[in-house]
Amino acid sequence: MDAFLTAFETVLPLFLVIFIGLLFSKSGAANLHWVEILNKYALWIGFPALVIVSLMQLQSELGVYLPLIVANSAYIIGTILLVFPITWIFRLPLKLKQSLFLILPFGNVAYLGIPVLENAYGEEILPVAAIIAAVYVFWMLTLGLMLVELHKTDSVHAGKLVKNLLKNPLLLSVFVGIALVYFDVAVPVFAEKTLMFFSQSVTGVVLFSLGIFLGMQKRGNPREWVYVIAFSFTAMILLPALFYFILRNTSMPSDELHATVLEAAMPLGLTPYALSVQYNLDSKLFARTVVFATLASVLILPLWLTILS
Repeated sequence: MDAFLTAFETVLPLFLVIFIGLLFSKSGAANLHWVEILNKYALWIGFPALVIVSLMQLQSELGVYLPLIVANSAYIIGTILLVFPITWIFRLPLKLKQSLFLILPFGNVAYLGIPVLENAYGEEILPVAAIIAAVYVFWMLTLGLMLVELHKTDSVHAGKLVKNLLKNPLLLSVFVGIALVYFDVAVPVFAEKTLMFFSQSVTGVVLFSLGIFLGMQKRGNPREWVYVIAFSFTAMILLPALFYFILRNTSMPSDELHATVLEAAMPLGLTPYALSVQYNLDSKLFARTVVFATLASVLILPLWLTILS
């Protein structure tokens, strides 16, 4: 119990920021326009700065992180493939099947995952967190969207998928950070300090934005929450537990193992929700899953931190 309370206290400050954002939303002081602006700042400035600063701490031998990339890629691909038997067994409709390609594998690994990892394990975990986030972004914008489009039309818009990848600031910042390490580029002190200013601001911004988003969502019919609860339980507990039991029998370093499992257990993020609107999926299901899963993660994430400790 003491271990759980310690883990709960670790994530509590993060969720208090979310709660303050929720209060602002409920009071009418903030609206969804705030969410759009704050998320754009995080996506285009805050997180790229954080990723570059984090990756600058990497070892020059980047090959040591290959097992980390492979493990997370295998989990994401395996989870996506599980959608096929799940939808076949439960006879789920096509639009719900399309939605599951984004709901089950892709948690909030950047906006919530990186702050949780940093709060739990310190700044030294940030390079690992940045690599994991990049892996999730890559597969979401390639395989995830490809399967969504395949089940919508008979063809895949390869050019559109490539364009989504090339213009994603989070992924581009990973390439920049790795290039700086690989080519041993000396970043001027003034530039590094500027990046630090932006990177230190992003955690509060994205969590506050998430709170505003949660406060703007309607409750809906209780029966509509059955899928929400089932998918959240599967994505945050069942699948990460299976992943954990596989990984703990490998030689993966403990810090990478902890970060990998925690990221797999993150609640659904805002990026899949935004994609659900863009691709005409069940956006109401996405929004409610974000709400329920984020609230549930107040207990689920400390539980995982306790298990991993």
